[in-house]
Amino acid sequence: MQTSEEAELCFPQLLNTSCKKHIRPQSEAMFIYIVMSSISLLTAALNLLVIISISHFRQLHTPTNILLLSLAVSDFLVGLLVTPFQILFTEPCWLLGDLVCALFYLIPCITLCASVVNMVLISVDRYVAICDPLHYPTKITAKRVQICVFLCWGYSVFYSVVLLYDNLKQPGLYNSCYGECVIIITGAIDLIFTFIIPISAIIILYVRVFVVAASQARAMRSHITAVTLKSSATVTVKKSELKAARTLGVVVAVFLMCYCPCYCVSLSGYDFVIGSSAEVVLIFLVFFNSCLNPVIYAFFYPWFRKSVKLIITLEILQPHSSEANIQ
Repeated sequence: MQTSEEAELCFPQLLNTSCKKHIRPQSEAMFIYIVMSSISLLTAALNLLVIISISHFRQLHTPTNILLLSLAVSDFLVGLLVTPFQILFTEPCWLLGDLVCALFYLIPCITLCASVVNMVLISVDRYVAICDPLHYPTKITAKRVQICVFLCWGYSVFYSVVLLYDNLKQPGLYNSCYGECVIIITGAIDLIFTFIIPISAIIILYVRVFVVAASQARAMRSHITAVTLKSSATVTVKKSELKAARTLGVVVAVFLMCYCPCYCVSLSGYDFVIGSSAEVVLIFLVFFNSCLNPVIYAFFYPWFRKSVKLIITLEILQPHSSEANIQ
């Protein structure tokens, strides 16, 4: 029969080396399970619709949409793999071993890093489209964007492995007892490369984009632009690019609102306890961003609503459905 001391241990058979259970109230634990599970399922489902839409319909194979596809893949992995594992941290003990602990941190590190880099690439795409529209078709081609996406994911994997190298080389290195999952990284390096540098680049590029967009809008309203056929076509292109810039500006703004609180806490030097309610809320906010992106597309992109309708009704299984006009 277990004593009260043994009942409070993660591994009662390891009396001297086992961690104590950190049990949270049952109502709080149940609330976290339900919310996190719902967000995980919704995130995976919505982003899968984005992936199928852009991959299937040839009309959507544009440079900008390739970047959105890459972002959707990282968001899908967050919903499919990262969020479910995060639920395990609400448990009193970590029971899956040191190697799984290290791999658990590797997967979200890769996906979140890829999300940040994708946001930078989207900002660059909008910057060139608005600030240098005449050269946009030659500078931003589908092939170049595909190479950038490949490099984005390669960089994310390489950076994550380097960041977690000690933990992957010797899993459990920083655990103080059995039943614990502790990963220690150089916070300053992570803060600089996954927050300060990319966020600064995103803000600078989008400030420039909206300054130019505002000046173009004023020019169109005051009829300063020429009314020749050529310039009229250019204005039409600019209007569509401005609309895309506004939509992706919302995506970037939501991204910043979801990511900034977590990194600002790190920047302040405050250390929160792993598995605590404060940590769960901040991490949840970061993961929730992956669920919000497809919702934004549904509100602002008619092509997404049309493609989802075709997917749900299984019309994409029809011959030549990839050639459908959904713009």
